[in-house]
Amino acid sequence: MSVSLDPVNIAGKLSLIDELWTQKKIAGLNDYEIKLAKLKGEFVWHTHPETDELFVVVSGRLTIRLREGDREGDVVLGPGELYVVPRGVEHCPVAEEETAVMLVEPVGTLNTGDAGGPMTRAAEPL
Repeated sequence: MSVSLDPVNIAGKLSLIDELWTQKKIAGLNDYEIKLAKLKGEFVWHTHPETDELFVVVSGRLTIRLREGDREGDVVLGPGELYVVPRGVEHCPVAEEETAVMLVEPVGTLNTGDAGGPMTRAAEPL
């Protein structure tokens, strides 16, 4: 049997992550990656022109700043809450305290979307 009978322990996987803003792949679902990351501070403004992006807060607090055209607003998430950033909407995640998140995105989606720059990283297996 090639199927794993072991569940993924999210808290256990998070305990293995030391670096902030680095996405770690913990599972796959069809053409999607299930990823964990620890965040603190402000990320870069970016968009994902080809896909929505799902954020699930595991611990801490996450503010997702959004802007679309001349409209701006913030979505604030606590543990157990999720938000889907629609494709093409410019956003900037901000965490004033260390925050753990789960992300669901198509395989190969870069963390900085179309912005590029020194914080750009593909998901790494954990």
